[in-house]
This record gives sequence, structure tokens and C-alpha cells, in this order.
Amino acid sequence: MAGLTHLIPARFLCIIAHMVVSITILWSRDANLKACLPASYSQEQYDSADRGFLAGLILSLIFIVMELAGFMSGVTIFVNMESLFSITAHSVGAVFLSYFLFEVWPCNTYWYMFGCCSAFPAVIDTGVIISKIFFNKSS
Repeated sequence: MAGLTHLIPARFLCIIAHMVVSITILWSRDANLKACLPASYSQEQYDSADRGFLAGLILSLIFIVMELAGFMSGVTIFVNMESLFSITAHSVGAVFLSYFLFEVWPCNTYWYMFGCCSAFPAVIDTGVIISKIFFNKSS
């Protein structure tokens, strides 16, 4: 039981690390955009790729903030299996996004990390919140 008390700070730190790396990518997305464009690209191609990549980053930050709000409100703070899943997803997300940033991976690979490390944990967290609100039979 003593090991379960470490889930709360670990989950918080992993979510914050994922959010910080996502914000850093948002600020410096130019190199990753150039990596996914052909050698001779037009400004129109760059703007189109930038809009798509920017939308993904903003969605990721929205999902992270939603999950952080559910965590900080106390609704999902003591759900151990969801906490373990969140810790795993956000720590993997923070590590992969760090590699994505520093190794200048093409922006197309971002969508795989977005689905696994941002969207899926947000869906699970939303499901836990809905089940707590609507199906919790407390007296």
C-alpha cells in the first residue's frame, strides 16, 4: 500500500513534463516542419503543414490540461489503474517528444505520439470522470 502513495506525485510530474515538452515544441516547431516538407517547398505547403501541426499541438495541450484538471479536482486522483496508465502514457510522451524535438523527426510522426500519449489518456480520463459522476453509488 505504501507504493501507491507515490502514484500521485509521479502522475503530476509526468503530466507536467509532457505539457512542458509540448509547449517547447509549439514554440520551436520550424525545424520539424522543414523536416517533413520536400527539399523545395512553397510557402503555401509550409503554411498548410504548419496549420496541421499547430492544430495537433494545441489539441494535445487541451487534452493534457483536461486531464490535469480532472486530476487536480480530485475526481481521478485516487484511481490507481488510471493513474498507472496516465504515468506510463505521459512519461513515454515526454521522452518521445523530447527525441522528436532534439532529433528533428518529421512532423508526420507526431500524430502517432499524439494518439497514444495525449488523446488516448484523455479519453480514458474522461471515461473515469463520467463513471465517477454518473455511476458512483455513494449514499
